[in-house]
Amino acid sequence: MGQGHGWEGAVLKLLRAKDFVFTVTGAEDVTPHYRRVHLTDGGMLAATGVHPTMWVRLWFDNAGKPHQRAYTLVDSDPAAGTFGLEFALHEGVASDWARTVKPGDTIEATVHGTGFTDPDPAPSHVFAIADAASLPALNSLLTTLDSAPATVWFEGDQAGLPFRTDPSRHDVHTLPRRDAGAHLVAQVKEALPDLLTGTPDPYVWIACDTTTTRALISYVRKELGLPKQRVNALGYWRP
Repeated sequence: MGQGHGWEGAVLKLLRAKDFVFTVTGAEDVTPHYRRVHLTDGGMLAATGVHPTMWVRLWFDNAGKPHQRAYTLVDSDPAAGTFGLEFALHEGVASDWARTVKPGDTIEATVHGTGFTDPDPAPSHVFAIADAASLPALNSLLTTLDSAPATVWFEGDQAGLPFRTDPSRHDVHTLPRRDAGAHLVAQVKEALPDLLTGTPDPYVWIACDTTTTRALISYVRKELGLPKQRVNALGYWRP
């Protein structure tokens, strides 16, 4: 299967990535710009297991060329072999697929590079920076690290989105996207140093566009001095 995915697929094959075919069982609009698709896993979960924030690479056809994008699993059920995927809709082949998909449609997927290591020691406080594209992963993270309070900066309109936050433990700050993410970076830089004071075992999780993510990880590592094992970051999309 990987040979049909161009050089990216060939590289993943060499890295012993696993390929699967998912089948759509249904889809629903959560908001006009956010869609959830339900799928069967083609035997994936039995072969790979499941872990927090687990993601897969989906392969889409882009005018005859393979195009891959990564998505976080939602509500995985290994016994049933089912899960969901959530799409923040915009222009692009992945969103076009999600908009028009119907039961019985299939899509090829590759599992490689995903992983999660529980922070040790357990976080005394979680600091998360996310947006609609990384919301499924944010939900998974906060469900997993459920013993710690969390401060969340969320870029974009959260109205109607399927947040799984608990107001008694999670303080969510919603910010508009301005200046290609620079507004979010500035707000985090303004607030985070004081919030870290008196927090013995912080854990910082960053999942925004690649430019914003790089700026924030540089800030928390180089300027705030957090060790790498207390920071997890992944660029979820390119502006």
